[in-house]
Amino acid sequence: MNSFQSKSAKQVDYADLAHWAAHPDKVDPADKVPGSDIVVRENDQNMDVFFIHPTTYTGKKGHDTWNAPIDDKALNKRTDNSTILYQASVFNQAGRVYAPRYRQAHLHAYRADDKESSDAAFKKAYGDVEAAFLYYLDHENDGRPFIIASHSQGTTHAVPLIQKHIDGKALQDQLVAAYLVGMPVLKDNFKNIRPCENAEEINCFMSWRTYRRGTIPASWSGDQFLATNPLSWTTDGSYADASLNRGSVFKNFNKVYEGRVDAQSHEGFIWTNKPKFPWSFLLTIKNYHIADYNFFYRNVQENAVLRANEYLKGQG
Repeated sequence: MNSFQSKSAKQVDYADLAHWAAHPDKVDPADKVPGSDIVVRENDQNMDVFFIHPTTYTGKKGHDTWNAPIDDKALNKRTDNSTILYQASVFNQAGRVYAPRYRQAHLHAYRADDKESSDAAFKKAYGDVEAAFLYYLDHENDGRPFIIASHSQGTTHAVPLIQKHIDGKALQDQLVAAYLVGMPVLKDNFKNIRPCENAEEINCFMSWRTYRRGTIPASWSGDQFLATNPLSWTTDGSYADASLNRGSVFKNFNKVYEGRVDAQSHEGFIWTNKPKFPWSFLLTIKNYHIADYNFFYRNVQENAVLRANEYLKGQG
């Protein structure tokens, strides 16, 4: 990874729809509904979702820089057909989904020995996310309430974005909730935005990371990290049976499996059972990071709608 070089610092033009993986003015995978032929008409909705996708820049042939090129067609297609389809679509029932493309840091930047270069890569990636959010505010938002949602590297950028532009600022009044998933998030990460404590609370944030029951992560565990149970929406460590799981989405996006995964908060992350689905006996990993949203797809989908409605109800 030491041979990786940085790309130009030229600003990404977010007036160009090509620089959005999901946008209400284009047809994209975030419009889809699993198990249905429905395509959501997002412009009919009165709320927005700003989704920051995780790392999809993982070292395929030809990827030789610290930051992903914004116009890499193969990479963008992989992003669209993975995280945008399987994660951003979770929120299309709650609001119009905006998901910017950004010059994401390479996966190896999380564990690189060259800290100067990896820090610069994350800084550049964050700069794009921030620019996209500010463009969204200036040209798309028009005072509408919004949800912030993210996963993995997306959460790496969402936390400082909220700290800088939303926490304690006038914009906080427009925040319905933040789903900061797939990375360790401290309970006291924000000065004025508190962790959500139930399914209906608004102006708050949630976070979870998913592991097979009995697994203890080598790092980033402890009660200082927030672990929101995505079946009960509590943080007290109580067990939520799989019967509460409204639907998981695995490799087949068009198939929804009910009651396959349970959940319990434990030392700053979520424990679950090994899910049962076709060929699941081949699933040997115990870190379910890639499925943080998908194990609880319908529950998160319905919760986002619930919080959105609670927000709108409060507006009269």
